[in-house]
Amino acid sequence: MITQAQLKQWQDEAYGFFRKAGLVITPTEHSNIEIADFGLSEFARSGLGVLVYVNTARCCAKELAMWPRQTCPEHRHPPVKDNPGKEETFRCRWGSVYLYVEGTPAAKPHCRPPKGRESTYTVWHEVVLRPGDQYTIMPNTKHWFQAGDEGAVVSEFSTRSTDENDIFTDPDIGRATKVV
Repeated sequence: MITQAQLKQWQDEAYGFFRKAGLVITPTEHSNIEIADFGLSEFARSGLGVLVYVNTARCCAKELAMWPRQTCPEHRHPPVKDNPGKEETFRCRWGSVYLYVEGTPAAKPHCRPPKGRESTYTVWHEVVLRPGDQYTIMPNTKHWFQAGDEGAVVSEFSTRSTDENDIFTDPDIGRATKVV
């Protein structure tokens, strides 16, 4: 759980990251930045600032703000009914982000999972994204990512996003942040 004061503070900080990336964010968008703590109440270690521009039946566009060394936990976007699952492309706008996907594990990965949650991170093929770099993740592919030392801003372009259907490797994760 997070407080209203934390929500506002982290929305303001996410807005600052977006500005560093040169993005123009409207006042309404600023107030609509989602603060995702994944129900873990450890936002500095596991979390994201998420600004959704559009999410229709066919496409989705988001900006993701990440604080220094912050991690988005391992998850996948599974098939749901006749939908094969979300396909998403990450494009780094500012900072650096280390993306881990299924494949040959990195010999010396740049990142480590949050302390105490190591067993819930199982994929170690490393893709390093710096401004202008992008990578597409196919549906139902396990992945997780962590910002570099200064944080990161990542644009996400995808098919329809249904976050409620995401499957996280860590059973303690709840996608919806609770604000008190």
